[in-house]
Amino acid sequence: MVEIKSRPGDPSHSPSSEDHEGGRFRLLYSKSKVYVNPTVYARDNIPGFVALVRREAINPTYFLAWLPERLLNEKGQTEWDKFIKAEERISFDEEDEADAVLIDMPMPRPETYAFSVPLTSIYSLIVQSPSLSSWYGSMAVNLINGTTLPTLHFHDDESRSFTAQQKPPADHQHNTYPPPQSPAASGSKSGISWGGEDLLNRLKSYAFILRSSLQTTLYLVDPSREDIETHSTQVFEDDAVDDILAQSSYANSHSPIPAHRRPRPISTTNPYSQRSSILHRSLNSPPTASSSSSPSQARMALLQSFSQITRHAAHAAQQILSHPLAKPIVPHLPDPVKSLVNASGDLEWGSWVEKGGVGEFESARVYLARWARIVAEEGERARRREAQALPTSASTELPSESTSLGIFELLQSSSNLPTPKSTRDPTHPVDERTWAGWFNADGSPKIGNDEMRRQVFQRGINPKGTLRKEIWSFVLGVYEWDATHVQRTDAWEAKRKQYRELKDQWWGVPEVFDRQDVIEERHRIDVDCRRTDRAQPLFASTTPTIDPVDDEKGMHMRYSTISPGLSDIGAQAPTNDHVERMASILLTYNFYDTDLGYVQGMSDLCAPVYIVTDADEELSFWCFVAIMARMKQNFLRDQSGMKRQLSTLQQLIHVMDPDLYRHLEKADALNLFFCFRWILIAFKREFPFEDVLRLWEVLWTDYYSNSFVLFVALAVLESHRDVIMRYLVEFDEILKYCNELSMTIELDTTLAQAEVLFLSFAQLVADMDRRRAEASSSSSGDVRRRGKTQEGAEDVQVKHLVLSDDLRVLLQTGR
Repeated sequence: MVEIKSRPGDPSHSPSSEDHEGGRFRLLYSKSKVYVNPTVYARDNIPGFVALVRREAINPTYFLAWLPERLLNEKGQTEWDKFIKAEERISFDEEDEADAVLIDMPMPRPETYAFSVPLTSIYSLIVQSPSLSSWYGSMAVNLINGTTLPTLHFHDDESRSFTAQQKPPADHQHNTYPPPQSPAASGSKSGISWGGEDLLNRLKSYAFILRSSLQTTLYLVDPSREDIETHSTQVFEDDAVDDILAQSSYANSHSPIPAHRRPRPISTTNPYSQRSSILHRSLNSPPTASSSSSPSQARMALLQSFSQITRHAAHAAQQILSHPLAKPIVPHLPDPVKSLVNASGDLEWGSWVEKGGVGEFESARVYLARWARIVAEEGERARRREAQALPTSASTELPSESTSLGIFELLQSSSNLPTPKSTRDPTHPVDERTWAGWFNADGSPKIGNDEMRRQVFQRGINPKGTLRKEIWSFVLGVYEWDATHVQRTDAWEAKRKQYRELKDQWWGVPEVFDRQDVIEERHRIDVDCRRTDRAQPLFASTTPTIDPVDDEKGMHMRYSTISPGLSDIGAQAPTNDHVERMASILLTYNFYDTDLGYVQGMSDLCAPVYIVTDADEELSFWCFVAIMARMKQNFLRDQSGMKRQLSTLQQLIHVMDPDLYRHLEKADALNLFFCFRWILIAFKREFPFEDVLRLWEVLWTDYYSNSFVLFVALAVLESHRDVIMRYLVEFDEILKYCNELSMTIELDTTLAQAEVLFLSFAQLVADMDRRRAEASSSSSGDVRRRGKTQEGAEDVQVKHLVLSDDLRVLLQTGR
């Protein structure tokens, strides 16, 4: 990579109110569906418009701007239509007043990531074209002062300018995979292949853009003479001279170059041009010299493309050598060929992928796996629709339960056990009327605690109203189940008092609040809270307020350790009152559990509770304490708790699905790091927010097991086992594939599969114990009731399926 250096002598421009006061702004260019990705999660992506704007003045100034759709919506339909009009305009005359589009530049706000900078303040652009590993091209803007603006991602399959000319059928606009190729990619828009290239070409009308020869993705804007000299130097391969000699008049005469080194005549056609494979279409055609070009132009075109041809040849060789059948012959290959496998000379398989630079070829397997998954899911949905449409008499002949878990054949063949069935009924959740019927007039329960938890596990909780807030308090144990209303009220008042005493240890106590170790904890909490669930209404506001209740004690002491100024653009989102209250809950927990303190990820567990309890600070704290009592092992600083859970999940896979276990073993993926985030925060980032609430209340019931989350993880893996085993052969591929499952998992199906998996596991354990007891009884009584062959087979089975204590703990509950 080329280091981007700023020139201290050049003036830099930072967005300020001066740029938006006075004068008129003329919209020259606009493109929709250009995203800024604040986090790695697609749900946080922010759509907007990238635009070129001219400020009307005696000496006009040209701006590059990105405005989120949210800001334009605030301006109203009129401003929105202006951007759409500019985008749909094919050609324009900058001096044509009749065609002018005048706009009001929205004032950038820190939380929106919007920016508006003069072209004169831009030092360089880093442009990444779309590829197999990244469907959407991107552009990063580096300013002269060293600042890097938020990276822009061009979603051409959604942009009006790229889809208006050739709109796909309505049935396939959003549910096809991969996204349909835009018309522009076929050359329908003056040869422009993607949105970033379109913007780059337009920028060349207002500034001198130089593409660096040292780094092909780097474009310098109005470069200095020194930059021009540095980045215009041609870089050639060591053997490029051979190709020049091949073009010379004495190429076929006696040459000092040995025969085996003489290059073959260069073909003027692209060897990939006739291929229809998506892999070959992704390769850029090397430039070729026309017959009318001069010899010097032909040589220059050849030299500029030589390194690219060499790279493609190396890629092809590495693809061949990557096949498992080629592995045994690698040690016997010539050294130059062997070097393609691993630059360092060792033959540690798998490390050559990154060193050889074939990442985008390797990602093709992940691409195909995603495609196969979506096709399978569409087929499953179609099968279910078809089954529902069948007459009742016909449907009764179908299997009562169909699943792709792949474990029931194993269980039936080894132990002849029946297939369990799920008992979940999420279509009839516990509602207000049902809940009220479970209590007497004095608040004492009519049903037992186990029955309450069974109902919540099987049916879930109606999300309407505040019922979830009340039931969660009982499920988590904040309120006692076997008590009257008066008893619960007295116990709750004691907990409220205890919380206030804990908070008073630091709130309004400057010598504690400003202590160095507390400041460090505050900073960690503050950073996490600012970016947790900011799409939720309670946390979405960006206007901090002072709570008058705490004015007297806190003396306007703000919790935040980060200033919400403009300097935080692109770094930290602004705070608000609810963000700070959640931060105070987490800091109070730091004083409650001094051994553990605050660990990153706890904010993900606290935020949903704070929202469900409707910002009730005391109740949120004690619910969070109950959650941490269950999950404290996940946050131990030596990660011993997570290691043990992943080890238990590994053993569970070994028992329930030996084929998947062996595949993960071959892929060096038995560490199950791709399940780490699932278990650490209980799938918080794998499901939409409402589904997370439904999942958590099922897990907290402990109806079957204290570790039911492991069976949920196993259910997700089993749902995708066929794709993983067929397409993914490296740990990195499995990790990438599993990470991309976020927001694509269907909750109710997964929970049903997890329940069936647990019941199957429980049956298997009970059957093993029964057989072992029978074998022990027969052996002690010297009674032979089975034949020799059958007895020997059973002994092998009993010895093979030996359960560890960690697996047996899965059958325990905390009720």
